[in-house]
Order: sequence, then structure tokens, then C-alpha cells
Amino acid sequence: MKQLRYLLRREFRLFFTNKTMLSVFFMAPAFYALLIGFTYKKGKVENIPVILINHDKTPLSDQVTQMFEDNHTIKVLNYIDEPAPLKDEVIKTEAAAVVIIPERFEALMLQKKYPEITVYINTSNVLTANFATKAIQQILGTFSAGAEIKALQRKGMNAEIAKTQYEPFKANYITLFNTTSNYLIFMWPAMMAVVLQQVILMAMAVTFAEEFKRDSFKRDFAGKHKYAVLVMAIKCLPVWIFANFNILFFYLCSLYFKIPSPVNVPNFFLLTAIFVVASTNLGVLFSILVPDALKATQYLMVIASPAFIVSGFTWPTSAMPQFVQYFNSIIPLTPYLEALKIMVVERGSDYLTQKYFIHLLILALVYFVLGWIALKIKINSLYKKYDISEDDESDDFDEITASENKLKENGSTPQEI
Repeated sequence: MKQLRYLLRREFRLFFTNKTMLSVFFMAPAFYALLIGFTYKKGKVENIPVILINHDKTPLSDQVTQMFEDNHTIKVLNYIDEPAPLKDEVIKTEAAAVVIIPERFEALMLQKKYPEITVYINTSNVLTANFATKAIQQILGTFSAGAEIKALQRKGMNAEIAKTQYEPFKANYITLFNTTSNYLIFMWPAMMAVVLQQVILMAMAVTFAEEFKRDSFKRDFAGKHKYAVLVMAIKCLPVWIFANFNILFFYLCSLYFKIPSPVNVPNFFLLTAIFVVASTNLGVLFSILVPDALKATQYLMVIASPAFIVSGFTWPTSAMPQFVQYFNSIIPLTPYLEALKIMVVERGSDYLTQKYFIHLLILALVYFVLGWIALKIKINSLYKKYDISEDDESDDFDEITASENKLKENGSTPQEI
């Protein structure tokens, strides 16, 4: 028990004396939570530049121009003449679209010759292009319907009947989830999950790798080396505990940014807990397999960096090659993001997240077993190298106690020995 208390104190001391780990584990999540929150705070893109070229300059074309100017999504850039080259003007003004009203637009409409309004969409940024396209379609659709109804009225048709002639059936569009199309609600929770996984993997990458580099198992884990599960738990405990502070900070930020809270909070924390465990176990596995802390971190970042892209959160997994789907299924972030979307964005029933909980549980168990096997092999090889027998363990623990007392006297940390 005395040795166990020493190991726990030692582990927390290592955690708090590692300035890099502290800055990564606490400062990075806070920085990203606030940065991403303020970046997407408005939730919707407004005042998107759109170039409008009116070649007709008649009351009807001016009416179209006025409808564009009344729309809050777009910001109209009025041009008298078409600039040459047009593409350069689009790039210079960062316009999401170009709308060109042709000459004799009003005359052709009155003659029922169906003039064409040309719209160029700048798809270099898909997000702004989609918002601009939606706004332009709404404006032109409304104008077209109004013009058709007025034409029927001029022929003597009643206004209500004219509406039914133009629109023989009515379609009702009802949004179910994220009804305001708020981008903050869609992106912020997902990005916080990405940040949490990243900092956990970076923190765990150095744990065992540093121990192997310092050869500290001989000195500090004598007597406990047979219990690989206990050693893994001791190494993971600080991350498990302090991850809760990050989650609490994310929750407070979500209140400030008005992110909807999960319907079932216990279910959310249960899924988040198993996500943290799965991520730590993945980090432990690589930290054991790769004896160098820097290389272990690099390998984990190779896995974690594309995790959000291949998770299926923004791009459906059905559109990905099969080998990519296999790859994203072994990353804890993938099932957690799917569950998070159900809990926060779609606000679905608890049973809908069960399969993702099982997925995370399987990943946590698989990475735990692989890490346990790797650690057993590693420790046994180390102890064979040092030629430590069962009888030496009590002597080794006396050495540990003396070492700890020496550290206290000198004001040093185990990392400095």
C-alpha cells in the first residue's frame, strides 16, 4: 500500500511538473474552445458579397435589384457595366456569385419570351457558395412567382385563382434538426471532441515512452511490475481525472455560446467517459510500442489529424472507399461524433446511441488488451535485462523510498533524476 501511494504521488508529480503536458492538456482546450466559439459565434453567414450587373435598368429590373438588396444573407455589389475580366473581379471582391440581368429584360418578360438571368456561382468556398445560391434561388423564385401571378391577374383572373394556376400543389418544408441552420451548433461540439482526443493522445504518448527512456521501471515499479493492469491504471489516472476539467470548461463555454445541452446528461457523460478511456488506451498502446516519446506523438498525430475528416461527420462515410471506412472505424472519435450529433444536434432518444457506446467499448477493450500484452512483454524484457528476482523486490522498494526522501531533500522531481 505504501508503494502504491508513492506511485500515485509520483504520477501526479510527473504530470504537474511537465510544463509541456500542462500547457497542452489545459491551455490548448481552453484556447480552441474560445477561438472556435468566437469564430462561429454568429452561426450563420451574412453579407456575402454578390456582384449584380443590371444591363436593363427598367422598373422591373430595378425591382429585382431591390429584392436582392433587401436580403440579409447577401451584400449586393452593383455594377453598371460588366467588368473585364469578370473572374478577376470575382476574386478581387471575394464575391460568392455574379448575377447578370440582360438587356431588354422587362420587354422580353412582357412579350412572354422568357429572358434569362445568368448566375455565376463561385464554388471555391462551398459553404458561402451554398448560402449565396440558396438566397439567390429564393429571391428569383419569389420574383418569378410574383410576375407570373400578376400576368394572370392582368388577364382578369382572381388573385387566389392565379396563385393556384401558378402553383398547382403546395409543398411544405419543415426543418427537424438545427432549424436555424446555425453553424456554431453544428461544428463547435464536434471540434471540442476533436481537441479532447488530440490532447489525450498527446498526453498519453509520453507516459510510458518517458519511463522506458529513463529506465525508471527498475527503480520505481519494483514489486508492481507483475501487475500490468495496475501500472496502466496508475499512468492513466491523472488524464482520466483532469479530462473532467476540460469537459466542465467545454460545458461552461457551451452555456455562453448557447449550444443546446444534451437531453439526457447522464447518457452524455457515460459516452464521454468511455470515449476518454478508449482514447487513453489507444495512447497507452502507442506509448508502449514506440519507446521514443517524440515518435510516439508523431505516430498518434498521423492517426488523429485526419480523424475528423474521415469520421463521417461532414462527409458521409458511404461516399468513402472501403479501406477509409475500416480506418475510421478504429478511431474512437468516429463513433463518439456520431453519438454526439444525436445527443446535441438531433436530440434523439438514448437507445439510438447504444450502438456507438458498444463500438467505443469494444475499441477501449481491444486497445486495453493489446496495451496490457505489450506492457507485460516490455516489463518482463526489462526485468530480465536488469536480472531482478522476486527476492530483490523488497530491496528495490527500500531504494524507492530512499530515492523519494532524497528528492524531497533536494527539492527535485522524479523527472530530473
